[in-house]
Amino acid sequence: MTRRRRGPDAFPSGPLPISEDQFQRWVIEVAHWYQWRVTHFRKVKLPSGRWGTPLQGDPGYPDLSLARAGVVILAELKTDVGKVEPDQALWLQEIGPEIGRVWRPSDRPAIVAELSRSATARTAAAML
Repeated sequence: MTRRRRGPDAFPSGPLPISEDQFQRWVIEVAHWYQWRVTHFRKVKLPSGRWGTPLQGDPGYPDLSLARAGVVILAELKTDVGKVEPDQALWLQEIGPEIGRVWRPSDRPAIVAELSRSATARTAAAML
């Protein structure tokens, strides 16, 4: 069974109080609409009963890794009032603004614009 994709207009424009999980689902749906590859590491319940994201390495890695046609975006997702944690800020500082993003629901038009740019235009711009 194929899941029906609603496209980038799945949420109306303007202020919209949504959770980070709802926003993440929207970003993934839009990215897939524009044929990006997307990865997210889900939290799991640990043997201690706490929730965490098993990883080896430094904490704070961005929520989504997106790739298409040689372009990579590492996006940290936050609600419109959510704060970037110190470990997340370190990752974003190290990867730089060329690849790293902090996206919020209020950024939806800019997110759609960035993800909808043609691969050809991105490749040409990267060659300049």
